Amino acid sequence: MVLLRAAGRGCDGLQIQCYQCEGVNYDCSTPEFIVNCTVNVQDMCQKEVLVKPDGTHYRKSCASSSACLITSSGYQQFCTGRLNSVCISCCSTPLCNGVKKKRPVLSAAASSRRALLFLTPPMLLHLT
Repeated sequence: MVLLRAAGRGCDGLQIQCYQCEGVNYDCSTPEFIVNCTVNVQDMCQKEVLVKPDGTHYRKSCASSSACLITSSGYQQFCTGRLNSVCISCCSTPLCNGVKKKRPVLSAAASSRRALLFLTPPMLLHLT
């Protein structure tokens, strides 16, 4: 977890890091797009995904929780994933507005092995 403690001027808050980019047509989740958000003001990361005729566009930034949550809730009806859709999401952990990690999918072979391991002991007991 990447939380930084703010130093100086009597501030004793936590600082979150987010990805920040404006209107790019690729998911800007690489180190050069990491920014430190304003301490005690910007406590969330925001991600906007716009589907346009020329492709998918991304906007990412730091945000205050109140502004981000109000904005994202107002756009829920437009988040269809189809042409001209706009999806806005908010999250509160460091760099959470990056690429979503996909869960690994079990292959058919792995699933079969699991099933065989599960079924084998009772079958052996039954045969003996």
